[in-house]
Amino acid sequence: MYSMVLNKINSSTVKFFPTLGLPDFRTYPYLRNMNFSSKLLEDAVAEFAKLPGVGQKTALRLVLHMLNQDVQDVERFSKAISKLRNEIQFCHVCLNISDHPVCQICASPKRDHSLICVVEDTRDVMAIENTNQYNGVYHVLGGLISPMDGIGPSDLEVDSLVERLKGNEVQEIIFALSATMEGDTTLFYLHKRLKNFEITISTIARGIAFGGELEYVDEITLGRSIATRVPYINSLSK
Repeated sequence: MYSMVLNKINSSTVKFFPTLGLPDFRTYPYLRNMNFSSKLLEDAVAEFAKLPGVGQKTALRLVLHMLNQDVQDVERFSKAISKLRNEIQFCHVCLNISDHPVCQICASPKRDHSLICVVEDTRDVMAIENTNQYNGVYHVLGGLISPMDGIGPSDLEVDSLVERLKGNEVQEIIFALSATMEGDTTLFYLHKRLKNFEITISTIARGIAFGGELEYVDEITLGRSIATRVPYINSLSK
């Protein structure tokens, strides 16, 4: 397949990845054969195509959709993106995305500030908030430890978490991290950093999703579910 593609492309158009020495198929006119009638259209499509999960065809569809909208709607869209990039802030307390120096969650007197839920990023905060089952506050790490990606503990907001625990207000930390190799590595490191504090350290339960069939559950999840089994009476809804 590789040789067939190369035979259909003029060698003068071939570009290579600088590190691997492999052809960059994104530059091939054979695989990138859109002919734009406008340079403005081409530039807009190129910008939309930079978004994750958006290819050229999807980008073109989005751009054409924008062209069919009222000028006011497009300007409002552009203004919202520009304000997002220029005015967004990170909470000085929990590092969550916020419109103000301190986010609404950290500023609320109705939240339990003795309980901190540690998460990877703001998407996890949103997911937990949508459950309406948690009334504490958060701490956003900004990622997970991943040596393969060159991300170490110093790249995460660990020191700021330790500083928050030096007061006497916090009584419990909940680790709500992904059940992945990176998540477990981060959890292990955080436990070592925090174990000397006189607080309760817990992690969210991991097991079989509601409505899940056992035959489709992976071995690790099933094994953890058995190892962390609880009395049946505890599983009943209160």
